[in-house]
Amino acid sequence: MIRQAVASDAAAIAAFWNPQIRDSLVTFNSVEKTPNEIAGDMAAKQGQGHGFWVAEADGKVLGFASYGQFRGGIGYARSMEHTIILGPEARGQGLGRALMEVLLDHARGAGVHMMMAGICAENAGGLRFHEAMGFVSVGRVPEVGYKFGRYLDLVLMQYRL
Repeated sequence: MIRQAVASDAAAIAAFWNPQIRDSLVTFNSVEKTPNEIAGDMAAKQGQGHGFWVAEADGKVLGFASYGQFRGGIGYARSMEHTIILGPEARGQGLGRALMEVLLDHARGAGVHMMMAGICAENAGGLRFHEAMGFVSVGRVPEVGYKFGRYLDLVLMQYRL
């Protein structure tokens, strides 16, 4: 089931997101998130009308998706960037696709023109997933990320709503 996230989901999200922050290239960020920070981000995005959803099965939160403005300023008001994270037990079940479809439908209804994705060039699974969802690679920015003691390339992908 896909539903709007609530503050009480934040601890479950932290439980599967923080290992990916700490141990993977899913994000260039290396600072783990507290449940309070996640709940604050949830409230901010929902308050801005952007939304924050979770995938849940048998009462357990298994993944989330959210979006916010791609860059600051009025000129970017119709271009968004999303985050989608699944816990390990959620992968390969279609939950990522379901979350992304809800997110894209919501963004389309909100008048968003472009959804952006920033993906580490070494995250082959993330690149394949976005391609399968209809995102198109529009550029590679060399060595803009730094994690695990090395510089990393960022691939920018976009989906025209």
